Amino acid sequence: MSDRAVVLLTRDLRTHDHPALSSAVDAHDEVVPLFVLDDRLLGSANRVAFLLETLADLRERLGGALVVRRGRAEEVVASLRPGAVYVSGDTGPFGLRREQALRAIARVRAFPGTAIVEPGAVTPAGGDHYRVFTPYWHAWSGAERRALETPVRDLELPDGIDAGRLPTLAELGLGEPSPGRPRGGETEGRRVLAGFLENGLERYKNSRDVLAAEGTSGLSPYLRFGCVSPLEVAVAAAGGEDFVRQLCWRDFCLQLRAAFPRLTSDDYRPRARAWRVDDDAFDAWRSGLTGIPVVDAGMRQLRREGWMHNRARLLTASFLVKRLGIDWRLGFAHFDELLVDGDPASNAANWQWVAGTGTDPRPNRVFNPIRQARRFDPEGAYVRRFVPELHELDPRDVHEPWRLGRTALAELGYPPPLVEL
Repeated sequence: MSDRAVVLLTRDLRTHDHPALSSAVDAHDEVVPLFVLDDRLLGSANRVAFLLETLADLRERLGGALVVRRGRAEEVVASLRPGAVYVSGDTGPFGLRREQALRAIARVRAFPGTAIVEPGAVTPAGGDHYRVFTPYWHAWSGAERRALETPVRDLELPDGIDAGRLPTLAELGLGEPSPGRPRGGETEGRRVLAGFLENGLERYKNSRDVLAAEGTSGLSPYLRFGCVSPLEVAVAAAGGEDFVRQLCWRDFCLQLRAAFPRLTSDDYRPRARAWRVDDDAFDAWRSGLTGIPVVDAGMRQLRREGWMHNRARLLTASFLVKRLGIDWRLGFAHFDELLVDGDPASNAANWQWVAGTGTDPRPNRVFNPIRQARRFDPEGAYVRRFVPELHELDPRDVHEPWRLGRTALAELGYPPPLVEL
């Protein structure tokens, strides 16, 4: 039997705390780290641009020993003739099908690494998964943690295996990404993590909801692609409970989707609600032209940066589903198209939470965007940054510019509100 191990990399693009990669290096003389660009999974220009930068960085950190191919994972793996395949477990529908296909080729060993507490590791009495977050948080907090793995250093590919060339976005048939999106890679992710631990964790509780502040960790894209280990982040942030709860929410969403694979398309808790079809209103929402400044600021940030402040995600989502009455699935798809950190489980769970079809026991919750804006953007700095038409307005008017009258709005080049609040 071949002593060659292929480590199929998916959402674990790092060298630090990588159980699958570390175990393969310890057990085999020949190790082939492999990433397969599968057209079925490529997604948007924003995520693929981030991915390509991440792969380039990972290849450098591995001393050039990262094989990149385009195709289907099972076919590429078979062509490398491994004796074993090492992967980080993925409980999403596609990941499970991929792992099953790999098992027809070679012995497969699946490892933790995508979550802090893997889906299914904690379950409620008499149930297969937690449907409410707070009980999950208590169980998750007490769950046993594995030890962190030591980093994997430079590797050498077996003779006759070419690393392959990284394609460009154009070669993959994708357009230009958002100009202000975050840069990909483990190196950048670890820099962001170090900066947050030093300067942001202590003030996270009080600053994370302030729209104009740099109060969030900025780690979500790096967690989405596994550029940083979620377990390593949790260990490093121990004591910062408000932040660690957000890491727990990520795991909560993963276990939701593992138990309910249709989370991205079907209501988790059906409410028999009729959605409106209004293409003009939906286009205005997508374009940041609803006439509600804080909503428009969030949607324009999304387009410019491929990222949106979490508080703005709540406000823009609530406006779409609760004020405009438009199906959450349309909002989910738009976010999925542009978010660099767009993870199917978290994106769907968050949209369903806002829509009242998810795990939230308060389906009628509605966020008032004006009250929220005055609370979390009191000086209007966030709105002014992304809605330049309102840059000259003072804090009294920037969140409610329609008070100036339609003539003034027209002179500013800003639309009247789609709905009355």
